[in-house]
Order: sequence, then structure tokens, then C-alpha cells
Amino acid sequence: MKSYFCLLFICCICSSGFSQIEQNGLVNWLSFKEAQEKNKLLEKPFLIDVYTDWCGWCKHMMRTTYSNEGIAGYINTHFYPVKFDAEGKDTIEYHGITYKPTSPLPRTPHELALKFLGSSLSYPSTLFITNQFQYNLLSQGYLEDKKIEPLLVFMVENAWRNATYDDFSLYFNRTFYDTAYPKGKINRVPLEALESQQKKKAKKTLVLLNSGFCNTGKVMSATTFNDTSIVNYVNSKYNLCELDVSRGDSIPFKGAKYGQVLVNNFPLHSLALKLSNNAFSLPSICILDEELNTLQVLNFYFSPQSLKPVLQYFGSDVYKIKPYNEFLKEGEKPVKKTK
Repeated sequence: MKSYFCLLFICCICSSGFSQIEQNGLVNWLSFKEAQEKNKLLEKPFLIDVYTDWCGWCKHMMRTTYSNEGIAGYINTHFYPVKFDAEGKDTIEYHGITYKPTSPLPRTPHELALKFLGSSLSYPSTLFITNQFQYNLLSQGYLEDKKIEPLLVFMVENAWRNATYDDFSLYFNRTFYDTAYPKGKINRVPLEALESQQKKKAKKTLVLLNSGFCNTGKVMSATTFNDTSIVNYVNSKYNLCELDVSRGDSIPFKGAKYGQVLVNNFPLHSLALKLSNNAFSLPSICILDEELNTLQVLNFYFSPQSLKPVLQYFGSDVYKIKPYNEFLKEGEKPVKKTK
């Protein structure tokens, strides 16, 4: 009898554990109040899982995507995750405004659900919020592992600053999953050989500051700089180099040697600081002139579409005579037809 009760107790614990995983996955969900309090101390993006108790796909996403150790670990590290019942009856304060249930009746939407989803009350819905609540990205429907991965990286690594999600998602999948697509080939020059290359033929230079742990940098290296729409232009106007910012050896550059230093206890190559004028993020593109002086530093991810006009602006020397915004406006003007 004693053994029976021990076995029953163990079974109850296991059943409770499985039930907990089914309800919450492996994500450490927070309330809106907890997430906003934590965000005051350290800013991170919010991930809001908008669900209902009757939604089967919501439960399935909790059992699968949010129970994937890699996905859940990434979310727990880089986001403030909030699980929000779209038909709940609690009063919620969000970004300084109070939201209440629209009705005490069951299966009626919460005011905050209407704010997030508008008239498209579809579940599950996943909302990503960053930049002090100023940038929102909504994805509706079930998200499997491969579908949520680019969304997470897009938000955490600030790819949203220079590219649309549709563009980024396309190139993310080409980098990590669908590699059978047309590629151009940009001529890459090792940094150690850059100065001797300049003596043969002086051109402007692009230096991609990257690292092995930077996913958006991997996407840029694999797709942006192999995209057929810009390959020929880059080969004509620029040298292309890549610098792993955690590289440990020394590199000669313009009469000095640069090596690894510690910045906030992080090993960083000092040439990355030199080329970026001490102002870079990961990834970054440093644009150098023919004398290898830094003209501009482009922080965060750039798709081929967002990078192309910048390359043309500096590559054609228009930067010497007019501001970039004026250059862009002129490019948008329709071409007049000749009779």
C-alpha cells in the first residue's frame, strides 16, 4: 500500500508538470505589470502571446513552439514575454492607459485585445513591441519554430530599423534554410591585403563588422552581399572586406597595428572601433573613401533593397554635393518621356 501511494504521488507530480508545460510551455511568462516594471530597469522587446481558452491552435503552439528549449530560452533571455487572455476579465494598465473588459459575458474581447488586433480578432496572435512601445509587429496564426525564428531575430537585433520584415524573412530563410537561389559573387578582399590592393587600384571600401553570434550579420554576409541586384555595382565601385569583431590577432592598418581589447569585459578588435569612429553595433557597414578614411557607418541590418541607394550615393560621389535625403527624393521623381 505504501508503494502504491508513492507511485500515485509521483504520477500526480508528472501529470502536474505536463499540464504546466501544456499551459505555459517553457517560456517564463510575465504579467503586463511585471514586464513593464522590468523594462524600466533594462529595456527589451515585448513578446505578447494573445490567446483564448477555447483556441486549439493556441494550446498547440504552447505544446510545440513555446516548449522548444532553444526557442523558449531565446525568448526568456531577450524578451519580456507576456501571455494575454484576449477575453480575460482583469483590468490592465498598459503604457500608461487603463484597459478593461468590454463585457462581463464570456467570449467577449478585452479592450486591450481590440487595441492590439483591431477588428481582426484571430487567435493565436503574437505581438512584438520595442523601441519604447513605438514599433509594433503583429503576426497572426500558429507560428512553428522556423516561422517564429526570423521574427525573434528581426526584433532582437534591430533589423526593423532599416528593413521591412517581409524582406528580412525572405533573406533569413535563404541564409539558413533555402540556399538554392541565384547568387552573384562579390570580390572580397582580406583586410590585411586592403592597402596593397588600393595601391593597384584605389576604390572606396565597405567593411562589414560582424561576429559569429550575430544572426543578422550572417544574413547580410550571405545574401545582401551576394544579391545579383548590387553585385556588379559593388565590384565596380568598392572593395569589400569583413571583420569579425571578436578576432584575436593583430591587423596592420594605415601605419598602425590593431588587436583585441576589452570593452566592458567583452573582447573586441580595436580596428572595429577605429573604422566605426567608436560608434558601431552588430552588424555594421563602414564606408571608407579611397584614402581609407571613414565616410559613414551604417548600423544594424541592411537588405539589398535598403543598401542599394546608399551604395549609389557614396559610390557616385553625390555625397560631396548634396544631402542623402535630397538624393533619395530625386531618385523618386518620374522620368520624363522624350518625344
